[in-house]
Amino acid sequence: MGDSALAVEAWEALFRAQVTVMRKLTAEFPNDEISMGDYDALFTLSQAPRRRLRIKNLGENMLLTQPSVSRLIDRLASRGLVTKCSDPDDRRGVVVELTDTGYEVFRRAAVLHARSIVNHLDGVLTTEELRQLIVIAGKLKAGRA
Repeated sequence: MGDSALAVEAWEALFRAQVTVMRKLTAEFPNDEISMGDYDALFTLSQAPRRRLRIKNLGENMLLTQPSVSRLIDRLASRGLVTKCSDPDDRRGVVVELTDTGYEVFRRAAVLHARSIVNHLDGVLTTEELRQLIVIAGKLKAGRA
């Protein structure tokens, strides 16, 4: 098997594993307050400096198109989970900030969601394999230098 075929096989294996695990995690998602998509946005904001990002940067970290991210943020804002304002450095941009209420909703879901994640990975991968997975995922996310 050449490098190209191996790369395709590795990608397909990773993709299929991710789909399988995500379906299980989505089915078990623990919170009636927010959806998995809401959680993704709130998680991304919770990791950002001062829990705020330009909407463009938020969308770069999610598997949604920019119009879909905008609609999601509008829904979260209408529920008081995030706020939106003009970017002070570029009035054309929009900054999204996680509210305290949004952070509390996120944290409640995150605790239960983390248990589900551990449930699906514990005993499947060793501690060393989990560490390797983190390194490999980081390399894939970074791409070529």
